Amino acid sequence: MTPCKLDVRPLLARGEEPFAAIMSAVDALAPGQPLCLIAPFRPVPLFNVMSNRGFACSDRALEGGDWEVIFTPVSAVEPGLAPGSASAAAFWPEPAEVLDLTGLAPPEPMVRILETLEAMEPGAVLFALLDREPMFLFPELAQRGHEWAGNLAADGTCYRLLARRGGDD
Repeated sequence: MTPCKLDVRPLLARGEEPFAAIMSAVDALAPGQPLCLIAPFRPVPLFNVMSNRGFACSDRALEGGDWEVIFTPVSAVEPGLAPGSASAAAFWPEPAEVLDLTGLAPPEPMVRILETLEAMEPGAVLFALLDREPMFLFPELAQRGHEWAGNLAADGTCYRLLARRGGDD
């Protein structure tokens, strides 16, 4: 299948954050379709985010210092969980912390989740209720070595998130 090509160099040249454009491209992929990303640097933090979404990656340096990264889907997502959810979430311990963050304006939910996780023991799990999918939180969790799993409630009223603190388990 032909990869969907996304060149984020123009976005970065304008000083724009490309994460939302990348996630939109991923969400628009046909089943089994790879994503070919062109960037002015090797986007290492994105590797973990995409791995959590079920993609393997291969990268190569291009002339001029740019990078081409191919993200290829490797497995189906656990039924009922959002793309990017950790596949082992069903085996995590019960949440040690529960946060109801509905009604809070961004970035307060993200700040509260990150602060709470940092105060928890490695391997501990946090459960949070949010008004919407926290798409800007996911790369922060990955960058800090945490895992997550989540989905929209069946009635559509909130997003349910489990986050597992990274570190020595």
